[in-house]
Amino acid sequence: MNTGLLVLRLVAGLLIAGHGVQKVSFRLGGHGLAGGTEEFRHDGFRGGRLTALAAGAGQIGAGLFLAAGVLTPMAVMAAIGVMTVAATVKWRNGLWVQNDGYEYPMVLVVVSAVLALTGPGRWSGDHALGLTPWPLWVSVAVIAAGLVAGLLTRVVLHRPSTTERRAAHAQAAD
Repeated sequence: MNTGLLVLRLVAGLLIAGHGVQKVSFRLGGHGLAGGTEEFRHDGFRGGRLTALAAGAGQIGAGLFLAAGVLTPMAVMAAIGVMTVAATVKWRNGLWVQNDGYEYPMVLVVVSAVLALTGPGRWSGDHALGLTPWPLWVSVAVIAAGLVAGLLTRVVLHRPSTTERRAAHAQAAD
């Protein structure tokens, strides 16, 4: 079981961190901070550079801490938050990744939630520091907080498209 948790943490954590690196640099096929900023603007988010920096830093930090199994509940909460935002962006495209759907972000949310429920395993920073196990309520709380944080981020930072604004104004006028 510990070997499986180690592999799961390493793969999921490094993939999440890699997404963050792509948002803020030219590494791993990224388009630099300007490209990350443009991606968020294209997806309808406010904040420009600051949003791209926060998302990139959140993904890098969450991913690296998850991979190392250090402060796993906090890493899970951050990973679930950023990947929930990603899922909301892709929601309109349906489930499957071939259609740019939310399948991949959903898998990373679920993997992160599973790591909150199982703990990071014996071969982790948390275990070495004596921080495991944590009570079930902590796991449930960090999963819920990550989901809520991701959804609130979407609500607060997302700008409705021109079409959505016109429809809202038309509906308010009726």
